Amino acid sequence: MAVRKIIEIDESKCDGCGDCVSACAEGAIKIINGKAKLINDILCDGFGACLGDCHSGALKIVEREAPEFDETAVARHLAAQQAAVPTAHAPAGGGCPGSAMRQFNGPPQPAAPQPASPVQGGSQPAYPSLLNHWPIQLMLVPPGAPFLHGADLVVCADCVPFTVPDFHPRYLNGKAVLVGCPKLDDLSFYFEKLEAIFAQAKPSRITVLRMEVPCCGGIAQAAVQAREKAAPEVPLEVHTIGVRGGIHLETVDSPVK
Repeated sequence: MAVRKIIEIDESKCDGCGDCVSACAEGAIKIINGKAKLINDILCDGFGACLGDCHSGALKIVEREAPEFDETAVARHLAAQQAAVPTAHAPAGGGCPGSAMRQFNGPPQPAAPQPASPVQGGSQPAYPSLLNHWPIQLMLVPPGAPFLHGADLVVCADCVPFTVPDFHPRYLNGKAVLVGCPKLDDLSFYFEKLEAIFAQAKPSRITVLRMEVPCCGGIAQAAVQAREKAAPEVPLEVHTIGVRGGIHLETVDSPVK
């Protein structure tokens, strides 16, 4: 037993929607008698990926005495969940099938798009995606995700892809990506999650993509400070993207002020 961060659920505020169940990659939360319950302390990593999905404010992270988080127990728990559900509907993330962790193996694709109409029928896209893993939301990706290990890592504000026409070949080819919104999400959570990712995954390189608007600076601040604490030897660049185009590159050797 140790004093550590862990989720706490206020049942008086919980309406039983189940969104937190879908958001928990470890399957630590379950709806029981119409209320969300933490079913076992050892399944909760304390990073709070479920917080952003709770619209009723029933969830918060507290520090209390609890058994240590147990990744082996999580693996057994998720395997048991999958075995109990038909394969076509089995949620690898402990709730929503869409949050299941996936890695798309294979060599990086050519940067140039195939010459074809951007709208086609059938399963073959005109412009092949260079995304090589799922999920991509920082709130959902666990620090131990295999696609993060030693990766050329991109930490991206979620408005950036809409302003960079060649986003896939420029920033996704052969890279892992984490996406979030520093305006709408909890920056303290971003810092703690990124610190854990950098410490565990040991990325080979970090590129932070932010918009030029002031509120977007938080994602760069969180990433740079987490890098300084967990992996100061890893090179890091911040790319500031203009609302109407243009990219300013900054090599960062100290935290963003």
